[in-house]
Amino acid sequence: MDTKPKGYWIARVDVQDAEQYKKYVEANTAAFRKFGGVCLARGGRVQVMEGSGRSRNVIWEFPSFEAAVSCYESEEYQYARSFREGIAEADFIMVEGLRDGPWKPA
Repeated sequence: MDTKPKGYWIARVDVQDAEQYKKYVEANTAAFRKFGGVCLARGGRVQVMEGSGRSRNVIWEFPSFEAAVSCYESEEYQYARSFREGIAEADFIMVEGLRDGPWKPA
């Protein structure tokens, strides 16, 4: 089963202005829709087991790694990102999924 790996955004965010951040969330919908993004986790409970954490953690799945990167670099997302500037600190990484689908321990 050799399938094209999916792509993932993993974002860790500390928000200083929740009202302004809502504008970012509303605006980023167009980019996610255009590039086939599916939200797997947003907000919710967090328990840091090792290292440091942030208050808000988000995982988006895309049809491919290239789609994930293209979404971030798109005009639509960069417009949305402008609402986040100055009101949130964030770490964003793109991760390529496994080529043969999910790994399950034997």
